[in-house]
Amino acid sequence: MTATLAVLISGNGSNLQAIIDAIAGGRLDARIAVVVSNRKDAFGLIRAERAGIPTRYHPLKPYRDQGKGRCEYDGDLAALLAEFRPDWIVLAGWMHIFSNAFLDHFPHRVVNLHPALPGQFPGARAIEDALAAFHRGEIRETGVMVHLVPDERVDEGPVLATRTIPIRADDTLERLSTRIHAVEHVLLVETLQGLIKKVSNENTGEGD
Repeated sequence: MTATLAVLISGNGSNLQAIIDAIAGGRLDARIAVVVSNRKDAFGLIRAERAGIPTRYHPLKPYRDQGKGRCEYDGDLAALLAEFRPDWIVLAGWMHIFSNAFLDHFPHRVVNLHPALPGQFPGARAIEDALAAFHRGEIRETGVMVHLVPDERVDEGPVLATRTIPIRADDTLERLSTRIHAVEHVLLVETLQGLIKKVSNENTGEGD
């Protein structure tokens, strides 16, 4: 079964590219119906356009300028995505926290990638925070997790997959980030393929 994905980004889109490449290489049984960014200059939009994938720009600022709140923004984004009938919503570097006005439309179908292990370093500075904790002698490793997003908590939810990444004494932020991103690209694709295969088996009655 080929799954339909909606991928949400805010920046470079390297994880989006990993998904595009995996689909092209036959390693992921999916198609990307739309890529949405909250930032107009996100390079991920160019990656999507090069691959012939429809893109949408959905900024928060106009809502704030009109005195509207996050619930209205999230509700409109949910409606935008619903037009593409996605099986899964993939947050691949999306930098907004969703309210239930969005999540209630896609229960158990929003997948997030976070560059830290479960329960550690939530938020946008996860890699920096892990490196600082290493230098304080608090940790010796960090990692990557893929999880479902059931509610408004930040970087929490049922964990689908993790990978542990040792932190080296000579690691700079750039070096550690490069190793983490390389693991992200693999883990996200593997996890999505596992989800798609699981749903396909359930629908066909296999594995009972």
